[in-house]
Amino acid sequence: QKAAQNLKASVPIKFHISSRTDAGVHALCNAAHLDIQRGTGKPHFTEEQLLFSLNYHLRPEPIRILSAHRVPSSFHAQFSALSRTYIYRLLLGCSHHSQVPVFERDLCWAPAGGPLNVPAMREAAQFLLGTHDFSTFRSLNSDAELKSPVRTILQVDIQPSPGFLSHHYKHRPLEFWEVKFRGRSFLYRQVRRMVGALVAVGQGRLAPHHVKELLEVKDALAFPPNAMAPPSGLFLKSVEY
Repeated sequence: QKAAQNLKASVPIKFHISSRTDAGVHALCNAAHLDIQRGTGKPHFTEEQLLFSLNYHLRPEPIRILSAHRVPSSFHAQFSALSRTYIYRLLLGCSHHSQVPVFERDLCWAPAGGPLNVPAMREAAQFLLGTHDFSTFRSLNSDAELKSPVRTILQVDIQPSPGFLSHHYKHRPLEFWEVKFRGRSFLYRQVRRMVGALVAVGQGRLAPHHVKELLEVKDALAFPPNAMAPPSGLFLKSVEY
């Protein structure tokens, strides 16, 4: 928004972002919309001019505009989204946090306790698919009571994944896995709590059917203590329109 003020519009510019992320969570791609009114006689910005100008003023920040498109006035970055895709990156094979590759620091979660039972995690993940009351899987915050806890999960996948620069540490017994969730919208910390429950299943601390029972109890206080996944492994991958 600060970068946009340098565009010298005739009316202050406000960004409307599609999705907020917790501190420590990453966004591989996000979307926003803004309205730009120029002074009398000044031409509209082209998409290329807007891209160049915003990125010029964003140089000190860890963010870049990848593309810009003119949209109808009815478009809204948050409410027009059809779905959002998140991925959560897990690293297996580390008995201590010091064994996490330096290029993966703060970009994954290496849960302690050895290998995970991935088939059991996949079985548990099937209970999360579809439309449910996800009260147990949300953290309570100031606006939690204002939002419906009913959400629809369109896709859950647990697949092996290459690490960043993984060819440099092939000699180490490290495994990367990605847990992918796609849905129209998510509750506060819902993805991190779902991942934490699935990892607990993979570790044998929960059985797959316990995830179904957590859904059915509809109580945030019923979520196992200290089971929420940390923010470092979570990425907003894309927003679909």
